[in-house]
Amino acid sequence: MHRRDLVLRLMAAGGGPLLASLASQVPHAAHAQASSTSWHAQFEASQAPWKPAFATAAADIPLTAASVRGRFPDAVAGTLYRVGPAGHDLGGERYQHWFDGDGMAHRFVIGGNTVHHQGRYVATAKRLAEAQAGRRLTEGFGTVFPGREPPSSPDSMNTANISMLPVGDDVLALWEGGSATRLDPRTLETRGLKTWRADLAGVPFSAHPRVEPDGTIWNFGVDAHHGLLLLYEIAPAGALRRADAFPLSHMPMVHDFAVTAGHLVFLLPPLVYDAQRRLAGASVLDAHQWRPELGMRVLVVNKQDWKRQQMFHLPAGFLFHLGNAWEEQTASGTVIHLDYARATDASGVLTDTREVMRARLAGSAGPVLTVARLDLRTGQATQASLGVEAEFPRIDPQRVGQRHRQVVHATGTQGGLPLWGAIASTNVETGVSQRYRYGPHTIVEEHVWVPDARGPGWVLGTALDYARKQTLLSCFAADALADGPVAQATLPYALPLGLHGVFMAA
Repeated sequence: MHRRDLVLRLMAAGGGPLLASLASQVPHAAHAQASSTSWHAQFEASQAPWKPAFATAAADIPLTAASVRGRFPDAVAGTLYRVGPAGHDLGGERYQHWFDGDGMAHRFVIGGNTVHHQGRYVATAKRLAEAQAGRRLTEGFGTVFPGREPPSSPDSMNTANISMLPVGDDVLALWEGGSATRLDPRTLETRGLKTWRADLAGVPFSAHPRVEPDGTIWNFGVDAHHGLLLLYEIAPAGALRRADAFPLSHMPMVHDFAVTAGHLVFLLPPLVYDAQRRLAGASVLDAHQWRPELGMRVLVVNKQDWKRQQMFHLPAGFLFHLGNAWEEQTASGTVIHLDYARATDASGVLTDTREVMRARLAGSAGPVLTVARLDLRTGQATQASLGVEAEFPRIDPQRVGQRHRQVVHATGTQGGLPLWGAIASTNVETGVSQRYRYGPHTIVEEHVWVPDARGPGWVLGTALDYARKQTLLSCFAADALADGPVAQATLPYALPLGLHGVFMAA
């Protein structure tokens, strides 16, 4: 057996049992967490007006017509798929982290003067078993329930709640630590787990694949328990071309990456997995330790030969998301440019996205759009802040891995993460930014860029008007964001805040 096959089989067969053993050797009660019932009570008792953002969706939502103001452009005729945590409460208990909730998939079907919405819980094995039991049976990413059975495999924790990826005849609902889940793109019916190859069953497939303009899909997975980084290359039609795993020291929490014409680029923040914390009963999240002395490492991997790797170093910081990366051929060699939403520390994931589960705002400073430069010849890395608050950065999908200038992102924090109040478009070369603020009672979600062969394209995204308890779908001209939406659809109900999505033209 080749070493590659051995490593992949270890990950497929050993990752789950090891995760379970780490969870079970010491009782979960040894890790001090407030009772999930008390979190439920605190959330219910809170008077925070934005509570609908983190409420539990009671049931699936049938295809429902929205009221539409204006007309959605022809280029935006199609479907916006989104997914996010929507099942936060069960049996009087409440998850203690936003990222734990059962995933609900959404499709917004757009056609000129009409918009229809459908929402459907992803029928993961975890959700089905717990719905039948009427209680939580195992832990989440950031929540440990004392006295429950430890997870038997990574997919026994899989909530399919982070992102969406159309592949072949499926739309995949993506999670972080295990398999993608196949959905019917027309009905959102769950079709089962996606297995790229038999020996990759259950192996981590991240929620942030990168799709190049030719349709090639690149992705990664993190197996913190074995200290392995897994890489994937997938053909446009969905056939796996390559997969391999490589050891990585001080395994960090890695949520996103970027591609260029010739490289894969990983920013490695110093939020590092500690197996001893897991042994002591910590959740997966709390098993990570903030170690700023490690700095922000940057791993660059050659796309043709994955064994050709180079490590760079930047000052310590944290990130969820990158915008894009591209490489420039200079007289002295190759230089990679990239942009990302940089925070000074990991408060966003450790505190802010936890406190909202009991309707509190921690108020940490939001991340700032930052550009970095990596000189592959000298090994030097530098970065500069553009001074613009930013999260959920997205670019024109036709520019993935190529030189770009504009990044669309949420901005304008309202008292702490994740309450963004505006959508912005920022030039990463000049720092010039324009924005549109929705209003004092509206939380902005991720907006995506929709190309248009006849012009600069459109920006399409959702927002929650929590005062009116309605979710909005808005479309902006990409080059005139500040002018406000050219069309807007209003749903007759509020959806819990979601995470990521993708647009598919009709």
